[in-house]
Amino acid sequence: MAGGKATPRQKMINLMYLIFIAMLALNMSKEVLAAFGIMNEKMEASNIKTTESNLAFLDGLSTKASEDSKKYGDLYKNAQTIKQMSQEYYDYLEGIKSEMMEGVEDPKDYARMDNSDFLDQKLFQGDNLSEGGKEFMKHINDYRTQVSAIVPKALKESVTARFNVGDEKGKVTKKDGTKQDWINYHYEGFPMVASLAKLTALQADVKATEEDALKSMLEGELTDQVSLKNFATSLLASKSAFYAGEKYDGKIVISKTDNSSKPVRAELTLDGRKLSEGKDFKLEAGGVKMLISTGAPGDHTVAGTLFFMQDGEEIPVPVKNSFATITKPGAALIAADKMNVVYRGVSNPMSISIPGIPNNKVRASAPGLKKVSGSKYSMNPGKGRTVTISASGTLPDGKPVGSKLEFRIKDIPRPAGSISKQTGSVKLPRKNLEIATVGAMLEDFDFDLNLAVSGFKFKVPGQPTVAVKGGRLDSRAKSALKRAKRGDAVQIFDINAYITNNRTYKLKKVSPVVVEITN
Repeated sequence: MAGGKATPRQKMINLMYLIFIAMLALNMSKEVLAAFGIMNEKMEASNIKTTESNLAFLDGLSTKASEDSKKYGDLYKNAQTIKQMSQEYYDYLEGIKSEMMEGVEDPKDYARMDNSDFLDQKLFQGDNLSEGGKEFMKHINDYRTQVSAIVPKALKESVTARFNVGDEKGKVTKKDGTKQDWINYHYEGFPMVASLAKLTALQADVKATEEDALKSMLEGELTDQVSLKNFATSLLASKSAFYAGEKYDGKIVISKTDNSSKPVRAELTLDGRKLSEGKDFKLEAGGVKMLISTGAPGDHTVAGTLFFMQDGEEIPVPVKNSFATITKPGAALIAADKMNVVYRGVSNPMSISIPGIPNNKVRASAPGLKKVSGSKYSMNPGKGRTVTISASGTLPDGKPVGSKLEFRIKDIPRPAGSISKQTGSVKLPRKNLEIATVGAMLEDFDFDLNLAVSGFKFKVPGQPTVAVKGGRLDSRAKSALKRAKRGDAVQIFDINAYITNNRTYKLKKVSPVVVEITN
């Protein structure tokens, strides 16, 4: 335009046009360069926030791994590997940016960053890549390959897309249909500020990949945790034992049974007594396994606190549950309804209890009834023909319960007289009778009473009756016995007997003994 055979004036006009067009282009270039600079600032600020977020997220995953290494240990190791690879690549890109800005006096004067010399010289050498260019491509390819191998399957495609470097030969197709190397297409001949923004964008891709990987790993684990395969059902009720006809208030609940729900420690008591870990209970996935004995019949309460680890802190969970212990039956209960009998003059042992109520909370009363221990009582009936025993108590739900039972009172049956522990008609030699002991026996009686004889009468045929004191023949009785003949029936009658531990009770008349002399 400024050459040829134009007049000097025309040449001057043409030159002015060139200067004007250059000034327009220069102004547009400054606006574009400024836009790249502002975009770079925003991406760098975003990278700082993402870095802080990723560090906090990694710290949380570290805490989870310390709480449950089985579940989070491998995840945390993978997260650390991705973090390390991302940091190394990020620092490499940051190093290139620092080298690029070394000669820039004002890093905010983007309009002056129109020079492409730095990357052109660092990455390229003629038509080939320089050592710096080869290193640049190795970093991006290694990062894409290594991270893709660790991240969850759903993220592999996005990682490959973010760090795509063209087709198999590293080429990209331009708008005119021709192909060019990916690194030349993106970094050769570009103004410094544009290349700076592109490198920052690459750093942003690194941070986004790191964030996506961490989130995806944790979300996958959380999904697995809430899966129903990690839960079991249990039955929860206000008490563990119910009576027939009573309304059941239990419900089926679900609880976690994996290691994440295992308490780190427990402070428990049973009816106020402190329980020891290992001896009385042990911690396991899903809660605490109790190793205690059911204890005495009655209601028992387990109370205290379970402690779970969450985000590095112990979270207390209160415990207050109860269970009931009832007496284990040792045999079938068989009763003859019309044979409820107690005997006067003896201590009748009895058992009185109410299922589901502790023995110390059962109240029993009747004339002559005395508690021995637990459910054991003794009955010593007095006068009359019957006695009624009443028993009552209060169920765990607060309802009173009780019953009464009538017993017939019978006297001790008539004792049988005995000689040398033989009753009725007995045959003995004379000498044996002389040294024999006269006694009284309660044959086929349920109680083993100790009876003693205080006296009796002795009659030999043809001889006067002799009254004897004590349980053996005295001299007068022996003298009369000497006059007895072989085959004589000697009578022992009016035997006075008594109960050794209850002499106030008057026994019925003792039946006599007849002894036939055999020599």
